[in-house]
Amino acid sequence: NPILSSHNSSAIKQSVKLQSLISRPEISINDFVIPSDLLEANETEKHILLEIAEIIVKYSGYIEKEKQLADKLSRLDYIKIKGKIPYETLKSLSIEARQKLEEIQPETIGQASRISGISPADISVLLIYLGR
Repeated sequence: NPILSSHNSSAIKQSVKLQSLISRPEISINDFVIPSDLLEANETEKHILLEIAEIIVKYSGYIEKEKQLADKLSRLDYIKIKGKIPYETLKSLSIEARQKLEEIQPETIGQASRISGISPADISVLLIYLGR
């Protein structure tokens, strides 16, 4: 708790894993004493390894969300747009989306999602239109 209070971080009332403390933005892995025999490396290597460990801990939630988003986006590449869709009649699409989709005629929802000016809402409209 002295380390936490010195960084204006809320105190803990019970035992917690070091990972949960390091994940706090105001706390660094360097605030804790790491036994010197824990890492068989020179000081520069130790510093780099500890920095990598801290980054992994602090950003693991964000990285996991980004992986899930990337997986979701890659699945859109497998949803084919069969036939010619009358984009101009889909009034729920933005005007810009209607114009660009009509001009480009993407073959998959994934391709459509990568066209500049096509919003996630426009992709939802296309998915609903295609019955997904």
